[in-house]
Parts: sequence; C-alpha cells; structure tokens
Amino acid sequence: MLTAVIVLSVLAGIFGLLLGYAAVRFKVEGDPLVEKVDKLLPQTQCGQCGFPGCRPYATAIVNEEADINQCPPGGEATIHALADLLNRDPKPLNPENGEEQGKTVVYIDEENCIGCTLCIQACPVDAILGAAKQMHTVIESECTGCDLCIPPCPVECIHIKPIQQHWNTWAWPAPQISEATKTNNLLESASHD
Repeated sequence: MLTAVIVLSVLAGIFGLLLGYAAVRFKVEGDPLVEKVDKLLPQTQCGQCGFPGCRPYATAIVNEEADINQCPPGGEATIHALADLLNRDPKPLNPENGEEQGKTVVYIDEENCIGCTLCIQACPVDAILGAAKQMHTVIESECTGCDLCIPPCPVECIHIKPIQQHWNTWAWPAPQISEATKTNNLLESASHD
C-alpha cells in the first residue's frame, strides 16, 4: 500500500514538472495590438458591433475584418482613439450598428418582477442578482448599459436610466480637434517624411 502511494506521488510530481515546463516552453503570447484596441473599447459586451463582445471585435479590427466605426457605446471618441492608434482615417459611426447615446444602466421594477431569470441569462456581465421565482435586482456598478436584458423580459419590468454625473463617475472630456488642426497635422507629418 505504501509503495503504491509513493509511486503515484512520484508520477504526479513528474507529470506536474512536465506540464509546468510545457506551459513555459509553449506559451502563446497574445497580439499586443489586439490588447491595445480592446482597452480602447468600452467593454459593454453588447454585441451592437456585430460581434459577441469587445475582444472579438478588437481582433476583427486588427485583422481588418471589421471597421473602426461599429461601436455605438464608444461613440466618436472611441472611433478617433482607434483611428489614432491604427493610423486610419476616422469615420462617422455606422448607423446600421445604432446611435451614440449617453451612458446608461438598467433597473428592474421589483414590484412587477416575476423571477423568470431570463434577464439573468441574457446579461453578459452578470450584473443582475436574483433567483428563480424571486425578485431580481441590478447591481448598478456592474451594469454596462448594453440593454440585452430588456427584450427577453416577459413583463417589461426592466427600464433604462441615464447615469447621473457624480464626482466618482465624472471623467474629463476628450479634447475636440478641429478639421483645420487635423489638416495642419497631416501636412506637417507629410513634410517630415
């Protein structure tokens, strides 16, 4: 019995060392450009861009399978940031993907909630708390405002509300660059080449 335990322990140690070596030796690094593009996206995981989340959309942008103007939650600021990063011309938001709106979250009218759990299943970031046949509620700090939980609700008790500007949610707005400044910057960069 003791021999079997020792043999199994030695085999487990050998296989552990082999797996550790393989993990280090054959480690696959992610594309750093995809990482940078993904960080610029709003991480709402809403699917409005035509992809199941921000990471697949970032990969498609880098592989030139998708355009940089398909993210309504990110809006014009994200389009300009992506254009700067990728050295592409900024474009207006593609209307087929939706319209740019302010930051929102959803809330559940808890008196009318029947506890069907359809909203929980639809939420891509697990921001809805509840159990079957029990009232549900939204964890506002986790909600990305993707609104994917609204269509499956059979009693229409989920509503959108804008995020109120507050000292801990406020962010300095990105500076707006005029077309004349953009043209001058392009002319200066062309003259240096």
